[in-house]
Amino acid sequence: MTGPAKSHGRKSISASLKPQELMRANPKLAGVWTAQVITLFPQCFPGILGESLTGKALKDGKWALETTDLRRFGEGRHKNVDDTPAGGGAGMVLRADILGAAIDETRRTAPKDRPMVYLSPRGARFDQAMARDWASANGITLLCGRFEGVDQRVLDHYQIAEVSLGDFVMTGGEIAAQAMLDAAVRLLPDVLGNATSVEDESHSSGLLEHPQYTRPAMWNGLPIPEILQSGHHGNIEKWRREMAEQLTQSRRPDLYEKRSKKEKDS
Repeated sequence: MTGPAKSHGRKSISASLKPQELMRANPKLAGVWTAQVITLFPQCFPGILGESLTGKALKDGKWALETTDLRRFGEGRHKNVDDTPAGGGAGMVLRADILGAAIDETRRTAPKDRPMVYLSPRGARFDQAMARDWASANGITLLCGRFEGVDQRVLDHYQIAEVSLGDFVMTGGEIAAQAMLDAAVRLLPDVLGNATSVEDESHSSGLLEHPQYTRPAMWNGLPIPEILQSGHHGNIEKWRREMAEQLTQSRRPDLYEKRSKKEKDS
C-alpha cells in the first residue's frame, strides 16, 4: 500500500484546493476532534473548510482533518475501484474489497467508538441535532460515495449509518461532507468564539432564527424596526421570540408543530 492518509491542520491554509500534507503522528493533535474522509477526490479537501473560522480553527489545531484516497486501493493498472451491479443494471458500484481495505486503514488509529457515516440520498436527513451529536463525539469518519453507490455488504459489516444532506441526488458525497462538517465543526469549543451566537441561531431552539438588522438605521426608505433601537432588552427579546415563532409557523410548519408538541408534553 502506498502512502498514509493525508492530514490537515496546524499549517497555514492557502487559497488553493490542494491539501496540505502533515505528519499524522503530530503529538500536539493527539485527542483532538478529527474528521476522517474517505474519497476518490482528496484534493477537494479542506476546500471551504480551510477558510474563515473553520479554517482558522483547523490551522490552530482545534480540530483535524484526514483524507484517505480511495483510488490508492484500486486494482490493476488503472486502479479500478468499481464494478457493474450484481444482477444487472445501469452504472457502477464501489467494490466491497476496495472499500474494506480503505476503511481498515483509515480506522486503524481511530477510537473504536468514533461514528462512521456513508453520505447517501437514502439516509436519514442531516439536521442540527445530528450536528450536535457529531460535535460531542470524538470525531467522525465519512465515506463519500460515487456512481451508483457502495456494496451493501460494506455498510452491513462495518455498521455504517447512512445520512443525507437533503431530498436530492448529487454526483458524490464530497460537497455534502463539507457542508455537514462545517455544521459540526462550528459547534466545537472556541471555534466561533461566541457561544451565545450558536444558542440563538436557527434550529438550535427548534425555531427558525428571527430577522437580523444592522446599520444604517435607514436604507432605501426601509428603517430598522423601532423596537430594536429602544434599548429595552426585555421587549427586544420578546419581539425576537415572536418573530421566530411566526417565521417557523409560516415557513416550516413541521418544525413548529414538533416544537409545540414537545412543549405540551413537557
